[in-house]
Amino acid sequence: MRVSLLTILSRNAKLEAMDLKTYLSGAGRGAASRLSREIGVSPVLISQWASDARPVPAERCPPIERATSGVVTCETLNPSEPWRRIPDSAWPNPGGRPVLDFAARANAEEAA
Repeated sequence: MRVSLLTILSRNAKLEAMDLKTYLSGAGRGAASRLSREIGVSPVLISQWASDARPVPAERCPPIERATSGVVTCETLNPSEPWRRIPDSAWPNPGGRPVLDFAARANAEEAA
């Protein structure tokens, strides 16, 4: 019986978030294509994000987090953004749904 990476990870919710490259390498052949179809971007773009050739835009982070069942978090995908979590039992991450804290972003820009 073949056990998927997601099944293993969901059995142990205390595992730390992983980056996109690690997720894709453990998710098997065609993982980038599957993810690209699920979030509506090209597989090439997924590969560029995974290899850090291009940064992951903030608006793409929540769909990736949802598609990876919370294994790849917004905070890991784009750590330069001020992410916060709001309670949402339907979201795959037990911390809740990721949202951007625009007030924190504006304060950081003013301080710079």
